[in-house]
Amino acid sequence: METWDTIRSRRNVRDFDARPIGQGDLDRILEAARRAPSSNNEQPWDFVVVRERAAAERLSGVWHYGGHIAGAAAVIAFVGGASDEPESREWIAFDMGQAAMSAMLAAADLGIGSCHSAVGDQALARDVLGLPGDREVVLLLSLGYPADRPLAPIAMPSRRAFDDVVHRERW
Repeated sequence: METWDTIRSRRNVRDFDARPIGQGDLDRILEAARRAPSSNNEQPWDFVVVRERAAAERLSGVWHYGGHIAGAAAVIAFVGGASDEPESREWIAFDMGQAAMSAMLAAADLGIGSCHSAVGDQALARDVLGLPGDREVVLLLSLGYPADRPLAPIAMPSRRAFDDVVHRERW
């Protein structure tokens, strides 16, 4: 797709069909995440890819809105260093968000749907993924082919009006 069409096509997909994602496509999505910009080029991420259904089902329990994770063809856990320092947590979360969006756009370009999820139960996430104690899952990204309709540019998205959100020079 063209970049603009990819941006207009990307939407949160929570219901996936049964098709697996090819390794080349999954690696391209991961490469997009790896290439995302980060503060001072710190690259605070590691990515754990889960394709096993039983593990994805367990991961869906880390957040009360994470049910879509159970039916995904693949799940990417965005893993960062655990920190109690608010400043560190903020820049790590910001960088992870950029990596996630890069992955989501790369997925949409391939016709693969995605949906992000927060993580509330770090103990469960660590157990499922085998993470060391000094790491935590910042977010999860479910991936799969949409069950309802393929990704295509959305002409009238359900978004606040442009003129309601764009302010020029001052509020």
